[in-house]
Amino acid sequence: MSRYRSVALFLGLAALWGGSFPAIEVGLETFPPVFFAAARYDIAGLLLLAYAAVTASHWRPRTRADLWVVLASGTFMIAGNSLLFVGQQSTTAGVASIIYSLIPILTTVAAWGLLPEERFTSVGLVGLAVGFAGVAAIARPDPDNLLAAGVVGKGLVALAALSVAVGSVLVRRSESTLPRAPFTAWSMLVGAVLLHAGSLLTGESPLAGPTPPLALGVLAYLAVLATAVAFLIYFWLLANFGPLETNLVSYVVPVVATATGWLLLDEPVSAWTVGGFCLILAGFLLLKRSALRAEIRRFRSERPAD
Repeated sequence: MSRYRSVALFLGLAALWGGSFPAIEVGLETFPPVFFAAARYDIAGLLLLAYAAVTASHWRPRTRADLWVVLASGTFMIAGNSLLFVGQQSTTAGVASIIYSLIPILTTVAAWGLLPEERFTSVGLVGLAVGFAGVAAIARPDPDNLLAAGVVGKGLVALAALSVAVGSVLVRRSESTLPRAPFTAWSMLVGAVLLHAGSLLTGESPLAGPTPPLALGVLAYLAVLATAVAFLIYFWLLANFGPLETNLVSYVVPVVATATGWLLLDEPVSAWTVGGFCLILAGFLLLKRSALRAEIRRFRSERPAD
């Protein structure tokens, strides 16, 4: 029964995160992008902090390391992630989700630059090249018009993925002992404050008049289900299966997002988009081939004998 529950939670997480990309598309019709991201993390951060205050061994940062890791995560993993919202103004949910699935590959690149023990093999370098070729296949920039809205939007989504990757490596370098739930909650709240400041500085116009019920529903879905609840599921999977298996969800999310965008928003799905996703997935498999082999061997050794 435990295995069925684990599969259900894995697929549920993929569905929640996959549905967030079309939800952002819908919400952007009402909310300015940076404010939209800030509001998402306002609500989700407060919900997770309330949960952490009840369940965690300690829920407030205590040390300098705790404060540093919250600031780094809030800046790179939360505030930097607002570039996804800005980029999705000029690209589809499916394309954005596929480019965003670069995070595991970009995390390896960031780790190589920031963690001295990380090294690339020749096959790993091929995996990087294949993954980036997938992004190029999706973006297909026109040399005569590199600043076209679609190209810039896809570039901003890639920068959001890079920001999250850098943040995750900085978190790995930290000596903080803050539990995951309060760490994530405080990071979201710090990021939300930075995003509200960014919204003001970029001159985003405040909402005029009543907010449509659909927009409020989308915001509630993103904040409560696709962020607060989804991260609790992610923490459980991470604790029980480790980062490699859990982060495979990154390659189910684009399938959900692309299918949902096609069904609900009538977004086109081109052969270039599908091919780019396959290349990004292939790049990840090449980069993580040794770890994946080890996981497969472990899984086979733990299977009960017939």
